[in-house]
Amino acid sequence: MASPITLSVDAKPYPYVFSLAHTALLVIDMQRDFLLPNGFGEIQGGSLGAVQASISPVKKLLDACRQARLAIFHTREGHKPDLSDCPSSKLLRQNASPGNNQYLNVIGDIGAMGRLLVRGEAGHDFVDELQPLPGGIEEATAGYNDSFKRPTLDMIHWSEGLFGFIASLQPLLETLAPITSDIVAFGARTLPQTPPIFNGDLSISALHDSYRKGLSPATMLEVLFDRIVKYEQTDPAVWIHLETKASVMEKARELEARWPDRTKLPPLFGVPFSVKDSINVAGLPTTTACPPLAHVPPKSSPVYEILLQEGAIFIGKTNLDQLSTGLTGCRSPFGTPRSVFNPDYISGGSSSGSCVSVGAGLVSFSIATDTAGSGRVPSGFNGVVGYKPTRGLITCQGVTPACSSLDCIAIITGNVRDARTIWDLCASHDEDDPYSKIAAPMQRHVNSTGPRAASFKFGIPPPQSLAICSPEYRRMFDDAAKRLQSLGGHMIPIDWSPFEKAGKLMYERTFVSERLANLPDDWLDKNRDHLHPVIRDVFETVVARHSTAVEAYRDLQAKALYIRQAEKVFAYSSLGVDVVVVPTAPTHWTLEEVLADPITKNSLLGEFTHFGNILDLCAVAVPAGTFPVPGSSEITDKQRLPFSVTFLGGSRSDAETLEIARRFEETMGK
Repeated sequence: MASPITLSVDAKPYPYVFSLAHTALLVIDMQRDFLLPNGFGEIQGGSLGAVQASISPVKKLLDACRQARLAIFHTREGHKPDLSDCPSSKLLRQNASPGNNQYLNVIGDIGAMGRLLVRGEAGHDFVDELQPLPGGIEEATAGYNDSFKRPTLDMIHWSEGLFGFIASLQPLLETLAPITSDIVAFGARTLPQTPPIFNGDLSISALHDSYRKGLSPATMLEVLFDRIVKYEQTDPAVWIHLETKASVMEKARELEARWPDRTKLPPLFGVPFSVKDSINVAGLPTTTACPPLAHVPPKSSPVYEILLQEGAIFIGKTNLDQLSTGLTGCRSPFGTPRSVFNPDYISGGSSSGSCVSVGAGLVSFSIATDTAGSGRVPSGFNGVVGYKPTRGLITCQGVTPACSSLDCIAIITGNVRDARTIWDLCASHDEDDPYSKIAAPMQRHVNSTGPRAASFKFGIPPPQSLAICSPEYRRMFDDAAKRLQSLGGHMIPIDWSPFEKAGKLMYERTFVSERLANLPDDWLDKNRDHLHPVIRDVFETVVARHSTAVEAYRDLQAKALYIRQAEKVFAYSSLGVDVVVVPTAPTHWTLEEVLADPITKNSLLGEFTHFGNILDLCAVAVPAGTFPVPGSSEITDKQRLPFSVTFLGGSRSDAETLEIARRFEETMGK
């Protein structure tokens, strides 16, 4: 066995002797936030001259160490998007420094390269010159690490202080030069590599990792289109428009030509997605499952454009309940999608095709809408994540309105982490959207680190409100609540009345009239015969009420009161909670049950969703297990149905709500 190579470099206080096999290069915090203009470093420290001057010598050392085949570790500072790992003292220390009258932005605030020192943002990435190589490189991304303090201090005490060596760059390069030249001259040849095989995992992180290792998007798409063709035999009602395989392959080739360097891929490179057919894609009909309203828009929705810019691949437009009105998925002239778990059961709606396309593994994610639960209920019935951000954080421009004042984009994904990724990319203020919001900074919890960092408070509906649930759903909801307690959650009694009362405003009062207000005055009379029978009945019932302006204003006043009462539930106080957790739906109907009583069954499905946008909440539906189909004798995958819980958070508390949902989801996989 060959002896390990040992080198010596001139250093202080005396020459440093090291073995290549037991030595690593550690590259610390060479990230855009610290080194580029308008990043955290310049905002907080001013001139970048000195730190930018370090890039070139670090690049020389990095190249030499790579050629010498040293282990290389890159670290960067970046906190979780909800800043739960950032102590309040660190968050505010620069802002509170004496004499600081100019640089007031702190960690988490929005800068030119995204949120400052937040993982996943553009500023969190390494500068181009020092990008890690794909595969085999360890990267430390964590922010504050409370558990690191004590062992580090113990080590210093044990060794009677720290001891290190200081050397200049040039002597080290000269020491490594003979090694690197020997490796270049006599090192092993690079053998031909077999192209990676797509492993079938469509999650964003898995695709990104595969692409960095050499997988071609075209290889993934070959598998994907085989799935789509086969699934059409199972359920032909998923798509209203499907891109041709040839056109999608051409887009994949364009992507590879645009981003040839696999170390510098955009966040959604090669990630396939669908959109609900109430969202505009330039040059394609937007039908909203209602032929009289179909039109070909000259301009795509801003959300769709953002996704393309980030490298995503558009697969097609999905089916929906007509005019985005319904929670069953049974109200479309383009057919009735079924649950991916069992074709006898409904898919849910109105974003039926979007949730089935993700649940069946036909796309990585889908962009849908949610007015009264349209993104959450079908997610629950297809075992996927349905995230409804705080209304207005993602623009609704280019979306056919259902109820303009309540509509919001919904993000359908296979996991919570992917939902957060899409949200981070798409959330921005749109001055052309009258309902757009600016994401205001949130108060930070004082227990963001230390032993209480994992604790949170949650509330649930009272027993009388949960009595509407089927026995299976009630049992599984109780199990979910226990699971949350095992995660560090503390269940707090809450006032459920504002949620219950707000939910009744949607269809039992005047708010449903807004669905007609978004249409021309004589539209219903002219197009009554073109509507789905159930949609026609819903609209005619609204007209027959003869609601008055006085009633509408009273409902608006009630809405304002319920919002204020709900804010107290989520208040930053000893009585407030971080999230309210509810069953996503009270039960899962069969198609036969819904067709027998379409309006009543639909209304019951919205028991825990109708109030969401009325109260200006964010919400994320997360799979919470499966259970046997009632009455089935066999216990197989095809004889099981999904259960889902929804995490509700206060207005603009999306990051905190998503993090608690992610932690819950993580336990479901154990």
